[in-house]
Amino acid sequence: MSIAAFVALASLLAFALGYLVARRRPELPEGGWKDEATFMTLHIAALAAPSLRGGLTKESARKAVRHLRVLLGTHALAITSTDAALAWDGPCTDEVLDHARAALTSGRAEVFAGQPHGAVVVPLTVDDRVVGALAAYDEELSAALVRTVTEVARWVSGQLELAELDTSRRRALEAEMRALRAQISPHFVYNALTTIASFVRTDPGRARELLLDFADFSRYALRRAQDFTTLADELTCVDRYLLLERARFGDQLRFTVQVSPEVLPVPVPFLCLQPLVENAIKHGMRAAGGAGEVRVVVRDAGPEAHITVEDDGAGMDPEHARQVLDDGPCREGGGIGLANVDVRLRQIYGEDYGLAVETALGAGTRVRLRVPKTRPSSL
Repeated sequence: MSIAAFVALASLLAFALGYLVARRRPELPEGGWKDEATFMTLHIAALAAPSLRGGLTKESARKAVRHLRVLLGTHALAITSTDAALAWDGPCTDEVLDHARAALTSGRAEVFAGQPHGAVVVPLTVDDRVVGALAAYDEELSAALVRTVTEVARWVSGQLELAELDTSRRRALEAEMRALRAQISPHFVYNALTTIASFVRTDPGRARELLLDFADFSRYALRRAQDFTTLADELTCVDRYLLLERARFGDQLRFTVQVSPEVLPVPVPFLCLQPLVENAIKHGMRAAGGAGEVRVVVRDAGPEAHITVEDDGAGMDPEHARQVLDDGPCREGGGIGLANVDVRLRQIYGEDYGLAVETALGAGTRVRLRVPKTRPSSL
C-alpha cells in the first residue's frame, strides 16, 4: 500500500470510527464498540476497494456502493460520474444529479436539507480533477456525517487515483514491450533469412527446419503479448533463437542450456530472456571475433527461480554496464535489451529484482536475474 493510500485509510478509519461510535452510543464497556467499529470499517473498506481499483465505471460503482452505504449507515447512497448516476443503494431520488452537479461545480462538500431525507454530496477527484460525486442521504444531517462522508469520498478518490496509476503503469509496460519488439534487430531477421536461403539448394531439409524455427520464434516474439508467459515458453523462444544463430555462425557459436524441470511452469515476464541471450551474442562473442560460448542456467531456489545468462566474450567496463542499466530503455546505442528487461523486472517485482551484471574487460559477462515462483497479485 502506498503512503498516500495508507494516510487516506487511516483518516477514513478515524472518522468512521468516531461516527459509528457516536451514532450507536453503545452501552458496553469502553472499547467494545470501538473495537467492532474498527474491524467493520477495515473489513468494509477491503470489500469495496477491489472494484474501485477498476476505475469509476457503472460496474465498479455498482459493486462498491452497497459496501460504502453499510460503512456510512445512511438511508441511501449514490455514486455519480460528472454527467450520470452510476449506482445507487437504498431508495432512489430524482434529485441526485442536481445535488451532484452543485458539488461538482463548487468542488467541495455540499449539504442539502430536505424531507424526509437531506443529502451530503462530496466530489470525487483524481489528480485534482473532479470525476464524480458521492451522495449520502439520511434523515439526520450532522457535522459528524459531513466529515465522515467527506473522508469516505477522499478514500474513494484515493482508490480511483490508484486505479489510474495502475492503468498508466500498464500502458507504460505495453509501450516498453512495443519498443522491445521493435528493437529485435532487423539485421537478425535479414541474416536469419539469408542463412536459411543459403541452405535451400545445398540442404533443403535443413532449410525447412530453420524456416520452421524462424516461424516459431517470430510467432512468439511478435505475438500480441500478455504480461506474463511461462518459463518453458520463454526458454523455447531462446532455443529457437540460438538454433538460428548457430546456423549462421556454425561451430563458432557454442551454447548450453541447463534447466531444473520443476521451474518450467513458473510465470515470468514476456520476453525477459531472449534479449539477454541476444546481448550475450551481440556484445559478447561477436566482439571477441565471432566465436564463443553462451550458457543459460535456470535453477530452482525455493520460492524463486534463479536465471543466469553468461558469455565468455570480450566483456565490458563495469562502469559502462552500470550506465547502461541506469540510463534505462531510452538510452541510445547498445544495451536497450538489458535496460528494458531490468526496468520491467523492477516495475513488476520491486527494486530488489533488477538485473545483476558481472563483467570486466576480457572476462566475459554474466547477467543474473531472480523471479518469484508466484505471479504478483497486483497484476
